[in-house]
Amino acid sequence: MQSGGYCVCLEILMSLPVRTLGTAALLVVLGTTACTPVRTHQGYVVDHDLVASVQPGIDTRDSVMQTLGHPSFTSQFNEGEWFYVARDSSNFAFRDPKVKSQTTLRVRFDQAGNVTSIDQTGVELAAAISPYGKTTPTLGRRRSFFSDLFGNIGTVGAPGAGGGPGGGGNTGP
Repeated sequence: MQSGGYCVCLEILMSLPVRTLGTAALLVVLGTTACTPVRTHQGYVVDHDLVASVQPGIDTRDSVMQTLGHPSFTSQFNEGEWFYVARDSSNFAFRDPKVKSQTTLRVRFDQAGNVTSIDQTGVELAAAISPYGKTTPTLGRRRSFFSDLFGNIGTVGAPGAGGGPGGGGNTGP
């Protein structure tokens, strides 16, 4: 008899108004959490005291490496510049992240490896790059899948191609 009474109580608790109230409460909770911004930090963690301790004319590459650590990236054309990049961004739900703040430290070195200057910039140099569609535009003619697949038929071993008889290959005299 106890188990039968328990089922009746459970049925009363799970009546339509209670389920509707529970569903509404669940939707409110999910709705408010979906509007909470997701904040992220990428890159270097800037410690202003450490950055201030690096002095032009006194520090070298080794001392900068010991003080600030490995750079985010180095100059592509010479080894005269190191960059430390820190970026904070946030986004709502499934939207693209928006940059809130960005700090870029540029440490310049001379040929001997001594620090010549330290520059700091902010978000004003951050650029948003939008890819062009799903393909990269190239110059030249457009080829289809089948022309790529069957395009070499007849060229292997052709005179002047270098692969067949009399084509100048390494087949001996």
